[in-house]
Amino acid sequence: MTQEERRIFLIDYLKHEDSRLEQLELPAGEEEQKRLLRSLMNVRPARPAPPEFMAVQDAYLLEEREKRGIVFPEALSPVRPGIYLWQGDITRLAADAIVNAANNALLGCFVPCHGCIDNAIHSAAGIQLRLECARIMERQQAPEPAGRAKLTRAYNLPSRYVLHTVGPIVRGAVTRQDRALLAACYRSCLALAADRRLKSIAFCCISTGEFHFPPQKAAETAVRTVLEYLEKNGNGMEVIFNVFQDSDYELYRRLLA
Repeated sequence: MTQEERRIFLIDYLKHEDSRLEQLELPAGEEEQKRLLRSLMNVRPARPAPPEFMAVQDAYLLEEREKRGIVFPEALSPVRPGIYLWQGDITRLAADAIVNAANNALLGCFVPCHGCIDNAIHSAAGIQLRLECARIMERQQAPEPAGRAKLTRAYNLPSRYVLHTVGPIVRGAVTRQDRALLAACYRSCLALAADRRLKSIAFCCISTGEFHFPPQKAAETAVRTVLEYLEKNGNGMEVIFNVFQDSDYELYRRLLA
C-alpha cells in the first residue's frame, strides 16, 4: 500500500465503524485527508480494532514519523550536565520516556485536531495508547488525581514510553497548592522513570496550556523541582525540557543559564 492508500483505507474503516459518520465525504487534498483521519481517530472511543486495521494504522503512522524526523537525545547539546533544552514537536523525541500533560480521564483528547499536547501524543501513537489508558482507568475506577504519574508504552512514537501526569488547573492567582501539585507532577514522573530504570525523560510544559498555569511560574517550578530531584538522587538520568513556543524557550534558557 502507498501512504495515500493506507490513509484512505483507515478513513473508510473509521467512517463505517460509526453510522453517524458514514456520510462524511473524502476530501481531495492530502492535508485535508490527514486532518479528517486525525479527527476520526481523536473522537473514536477506546475499543479494539481488527488486526488488518491495526497493521495499516501502524504502517501509516510509522511512515509519518519518519517524515517528521526523529530527534535522538545524544544529538542534543546540554545546557547543564545531564540537562537539555529543545524546542520542537515532542512526538519526534526518541527519549526513553516523554511526558504527556493529560486530563483526569487519562484517555487523551477527544476534540478533533485540538492543539493540546495530549491530542498530539495520542494521534501520533495510535489507538493502542487510548486502549491501554482505558485499561488503567478501568482498574483504577476513579479519575486520575493531579500530581501523580502513570506509564504506558509509546507504540508508534519514537520514545519507548509515555508518562501521563495531570497538572493543576489554575483559576485566578497561582496558589501554594497549585505550585505544590505542579512540582509533584515532575517528581512523580522522575520517580516512576527511575523505578523503571529509564535513562532519559522529556518534559513538556505541564499545565501551561488549557490548565492556565502562568508560563513563568510554571517554568520556575519545573526547573527548581527537576534540579533538586537530580541533585538529591544522582541517578544519572538525563532530562530534556521540551518547549514549543519561542517565549517558553527564552524562559527556560534564562532559568537554566
